Amino acid sequence: MPFPQERPRRLRATAGLRAMVRETSLRPDDFVMPLFVRPGKGLKRPIKSMPGQFQYSVDELVKAAGPLAAAGVPAVILFGIPDRKDAKATGAYAHDGIVQKATRALKQRHPDLVVMADLCFCEYTDHGHCGVVRKDGAIDNDATLELAAKTAVSQARAGCDVVAPSGMMDGQVAAVRAALDSSSFAATPILAYAVKYASAFYGPFRDAAESPPKFGDRSTHQMDPANLREALREAELDAAEGADILMVKPALPYLDVLAAVRARCRLPVAAYCVSGEYAMIKAAAAQGWIDEKRAALEALTSIKRAGADFILTYHALEAARWLA
Repeated sequence: MPFPQERPRRLRATAGLRAMVRETSLRPDDFVMPLFVRPGKGLKRPIKSMPGQFQYSVDELVKAAGPLAAAGVPAVILFGIPDRKDAKATGAYAHDGIVQKATRALKQRHPDLVVMADLCFCEYTDHGHCGVVRKDGAIDNDATLELAAKTAVSQARAGCDVVAPSGMMDGQVAAVRAALDSSSFAATPILAYAVKYASAFYGPFRDAAESPPKFGDRSTHQMDPANLREALREAELDAAEGADILMVKPALPYLDVLAAVRARCRLPVAAYCVSGEYAMIKAAAAQGWIDEKRAALEALTSIKRAGADFILTYHALEAARWLA
């Protein structure tokens, strides 16, 4: 039997050859680090379900940003945990809200760091849902858009570089874009959580952000995990409404969706490797079942290979150091 003429293994023989023909490469500037900030001073509270992650007070958050910048991670995204919650999420759009304070402090100490602000209300409402809840328990879409518009302007005014509406309300990008444009923030980009599934992989985040819903769930506004065509409709709608970047969340269970969005849309596409994805790798590594470095980098590479221009990941600092 003749040998085949094409022998791909020839290019796998050495590390140097493998690197030369590698189709997908990770770099520290592919990552955005999610950070949790809460009121107080000198606070760095471990998040039990997310080993290596913390709730920070503003002063400690600023300190935590230093190693990220030094490792080449270009951006962070902020999630706020207010000292008081209410039905209308007033802490989200207050001038002295926790994310607003953190943004000002970060931009003062690390002016070149890109500061993104998550724009949702589950952390700020006393019921734990992502918007204004009507008497019948349903979310009032249009009333929530009004709060989203106020929050976006407040975040931009505090110095945020990118606002990231994540509530999956119909028309949220259009409402945020109109509010920013009419308030002299036309240059502020929108990172739209365009495709956000009602996923089981958010569990540790709800622990970290102290935001589990007090009743019901979020399946009326977050997407059904079974749907792909709907994801493309959502992405196209957000692009038409003025989004600058589209995001798919979670990442690993939805690589097919990420690839489809990348193929269909011309805008930059991000992916969020969420808390449950991070926690699984950490837990398995702690048991000695997998090599954390190899598993994390393999997962992140798969997300980039599927089409992500950048990745929100809790492994950002570790991965950047591993890649150095």
